[in-house]
This record gives sequence, C-alpha cells and structure tokens, in this order.
Amino acid sequence: MSVLRYLLQHPPVLLLSYLLLINLALFLSMGADKARARGNKRRIPEARLFLLAILGGSIGGIAGIYCFRHKTKHKSFTFGFPAILVFELAAAALIMFI
Repeated sequence: MSVLRYLLQHPPVLLLSYLLLINLALFLSMGADKARARGNKRRIPEARLFLLAILGGSIGGIAGIYCFRHKTKHKSFTFGFPAILVFELAAAALIMFI
C-alpha cells in the first residue's frame, strides 16, 4: 500500500502529517530568514511567514521566534503567531463539538 493511499484512508494521520510538515516549514523558514538577515541577503517576506502560520504552522513559528531569537521585537509576530494559534485551536474545538 502506498503512503498516499494510507494517508487518504486515515484522515487523522493525514491531518497530523500535514500539521507536522507545515510547522516544520515555518520553523525552518524562521531560521533561514534569521540567517539571511545576518548575511544582508534577500529576506523571506513577512506575509509569507504569516501565511504559513495561518495555514496551520503557528506552533512552528512560535518555536522559531524563540529558538532563533528572530522577530522578537516585532509585536506583530510575538502576539500575532500566538493569536493565530488560539484562533486555530478555537476553530478546531468548534468543529469537533458541532
């Protein structure tokens, strides 16, 4: 059985796999952006970082903020990523209980 077929037949595993990948993508993007900032290279747009957070990667973004000490002075990130996480958790709880 192929991995894709397995994932499609097991929605909770598919969802967890997606969340793992999107959080890893944002976490690594935060690290890459920090490295680019140090090297005066082209940066990752803030809109792209927020898009990854909205798509489910807010935990990875929060971890990236504190692990890489990146964007810690930007209130839009230090409050924005946790706010997105709270909204996503509330939406998930609402979906589960309706």
